[in-house]
Amino acid sequence: MPTYILGISAFYHDSAACLLRDGEIVAAAQEERFTRKKHDAAFPAKAVEYALRTAGIGAADLDFVAFYDKPILKFHRLIETYLAFAPQGLASFRKAVPMWLGDKLHMRRGLTKALGAKPKNRFVFPEHHESHAASAFYPSPFEDAAIVTMDGVGEWATTSIGVGEGNKCRLVEEIRFPHSVGLLYSAFTYYCGFRVNSGEYKLMGLAPYGEPRFEKLIRDNLIDLREDGSYRLDLSFFNYCQGLTMTSAKFHALFGGPPRKPESPLEQVHMDLAASVQKVTEDVMLRTARRAHAVTGKKNLCLAGGVALNCVGNGVILREGPFEKLWIQPAAGDAGGALGAAQFIWHNLLDKPRKVMPNDSQRGSLLGPRYESAAIRAFLDEQKIVYEECQDEPQLADRVAELIEQENVIGWFQGNMEFGPRALGSRSIIGDARSSKMQSVMNLKIKFRESFRPFAPIVLRERASDFFEIAPEHDSPYMLIVAPVRDAIRKPVDATAKGLDKLKQLRSTIPAVTHVDYSARLQTVDGERNPRLASLMRRFEERTGSPVLINTSFNVRGEPIVCTPQDALRCFLGTEMDVLVLENFVIRRAAQHDLPPVDRDKYLSDFALD
Repeated sequence: MPTYILGISAFYHDSAACLLRDGEIVAAAQEERFTRKKHDAAFPAKAVEYALRTAGIGAADLDFVAFYDKPILKFHRLIETYLAFAPQGLASFRKAVPMWLGDKLHMRRGLTKALGAKPKNRFVFPEHHESHAASAFYPSPFEDAAIVTMDGVGEWATTSIGVGEGNKCRLVEEIRFPHSVGLLYSAFTYYCGFRVNSGEYKLMGLAPYGEPRFEKLIRDNLIDLREDGSYRLDLSFFNYCQGLTMTSAKFHALFGGPPRKPESPLEQVHMDLAASVQKVTEDVMLRTARRAHAVTGKKNLCLAGGVALNCVGNGVILREGPFEKLWIQPAAGDAGGALGAAQFIWHNLLDKPRKVMPNDSQRGSLLGPRYESAAIRAFLDEQKIVYEECQDEPQLADRVAELIEQENVIGWFQGNMEFGPRALGSRSIIGDARSSKMQSVMNLKIKFRESFRPFAPIVLRERASDFFEIAPEHDSPYMLIVAPVRDAIRKPVDATAKGLDKLKQLRSTIPAVTHVDYSARLQTVDGERNPRLASLMRRFEERTGSPVLINTSFNVRGEPIVCTPQDALRCFLGTEMDVLVLENFVIRRAAQHDLPPVDRDKYLSDFALD
């Protein structure tokens, strides 16, 4: 009989479920994709239902259930922190403690009730950073590796160094709360007017528009960073230990005023703050990687935790760090903890062997639901949608490549949904990277978001080093590494331009994916992980000579990435997208009848804080 292990992350940020059968990943998905509530933190009931349905089992068939952290340790940290700062923090204390006493300290009972059954064996609660470390190492293509996990905070750990060998991984060093580079970055996210735990990537995207003129101020006042990557924060500048906000009055005085109000105009000072904390964070990441190399002696590095989604910092580690190869968990944040917790049981606790795959064992992170063509056809007919049906993959690739060449924006819906925060070519919006207008068109007419937000390129793996400064032996299949654009395709610009004026300049022959600092967050595409997307891109290259396209997530501002054909059609009809491709069905906006006008104000008002 096979052994089934269900991993769960829930109740804090980005709930998810992952199911293993004899150690192999059967399914993994975030709850937000099903409920349509962005960063849904509730018990992942629909994600669990999907995983069990995919395996053809019920909850009573589960052998183990793994929860991605230890609630009792987290509660201990909560109480100890409140006692340390009392009487400050009473409002936060009164808000948090009842939730813990009501549900979170009785996790076994709550999980049993939510699942409707107990596992045959037992519930297991690895520590938070053990789950992150397991998610980083076990799916990786390495027999052995150093491991670094960095985030806001787990139970106590905020930064951990570990080592993975064969079927075992263990943590050997850690930095503990309240000292956290993740919380430092989140403090600046909050101060610059973005939402903590979801706006950090906006801060990273804003950084190239600024100058790091506050870097010394941060180093002199906020963080004492040592050569070995260890650090301490001056807590008098922060409010996250005792309050409901991230920064204190002392922080505001240091940087010249109160936090920016969400949706108010971005000023040069916010861009400079973003650039400054980004530089400091990159330095922390690089020094920590060097420390991991010194401690473990390994030639490969695996990364997980929310800070591992800082793809600019990852690129710095790859180019300047001591490791030969780098692998980053695609679902590096809390969602990936569900995967790591399940794999921790299989390998660490049950001592089961580990099979190392040449690329990795995460199957391109395409672990979510897929939908058959017959069901999609029936749905489109029911909705009276006009479509073209392509009979085979070459016909589909040729038709869509033609539409992209004509500067159409394409909603691309194929195969299994991605697990993790990035759209990797299954639930993507794609377009021509050579287009000078595509970035602003996609931001303002499709995504309904800030004009400064960059788009990422997808590039055929065998051509990546022709366009970007990435060695041929390296790849970036999960869009988690930023690399500079090659000098050969760069164009000169006015170096005196400041702030958002930099957006108006064409920096390369692929301007839609070249950020203002000549960087790009690239995804490499190959025929093994994503054959249909690779086929399309090769046909586009045959037509145009370019192996590069834009890839951004198939969603609009404030909403999760689409999951179902119904989600995709609603998003298509609610934006100014030109074409929707649902598997082998091509739907052109121009061919539809009596479409209502796009209500842009709905998104700009409903999701003003996102």
